Amino acid sequence: MEEIVLEAELREGRGRANTKDLKESGYLPSVVYFHGQDALSVKISRSALLKLVHQHRLESVIINLKIKDDKKAKGRPCLVKEIQYDPVREDIIHVDFNEISLTEAIKVNVPIQVKGEAIGVKQEGGSLEHLLWEIEVECLPTNIPKEIQVDITALKMGDAIHVKDIVFPEGIKPLNDPAAIVLHVAAPMKEEAPAEAIEGETAKEPEVIKEKKEVPGEAAPADGAKDKDRDKDKDKK
Repeated sequence: MEEIVLEAELREGRGRANTKDLKESGYLPSVVYFHGQDALSVKISRSALLKLVHQHRLESVIINLKIKDDKKAKGRPCLVKEIQYDPVREDIIHVDFNEISLTEAIKVNVPIQVKGEAIGVKQEGGSLEHLLWEIEVECLPTNIPKEIQVDITALKMGDAIHVKDIVFPEGIKPLNDPAAIVLHVAAPMKEEAPAEAIEGETAKEPEVIKEKKEVPGEAAPADGAKDKDRDKDKDKK
């Protein structure tokens, strides 16, 4: 297993002012958690972390966190618990680590890597649907696979690969539902032809209701009603 080392230093002080000072000096505030013990506040190099982010999938790799002046001189094996981003700038602003034991099994998500080209796609014109992109597994930290390869070459139209169909390396226990579909070759969708008009029949246009235009010299109904009311009033008088 490749060893990924990240240098860190103990951190004192909290709050926005302290965070701002760390950022200006090129550091990120971080916290290390371990089996319910008191959390350890540290600071790490922002540039060093960004380098690891671009080179590795940090959610499933072990980072040997070497903290300056730490009692554990060999470092602390950790998994990234959470990376917090600025909601506006999307910059990394904080990192949480979980310290782990290399002799205790842990649960991690491992990405699925497709291998080959399905017969149902290449020869039958189907389309490959990737429904499950990661699989949760349980294993020792030292056995975490970088990826789970799935060969789809033999898949025909309508065929599917379930979690139970995948052969996992020794020591890797899948935790997803065995019946969950990972990949599926679906038939191409048929386009429905527009309905053809019956011969000799013309398409009917929707009837448009038009307002009645007033004829010059002709009083509107409302005005006529008003004139009748006036005549009745005169007769009464």
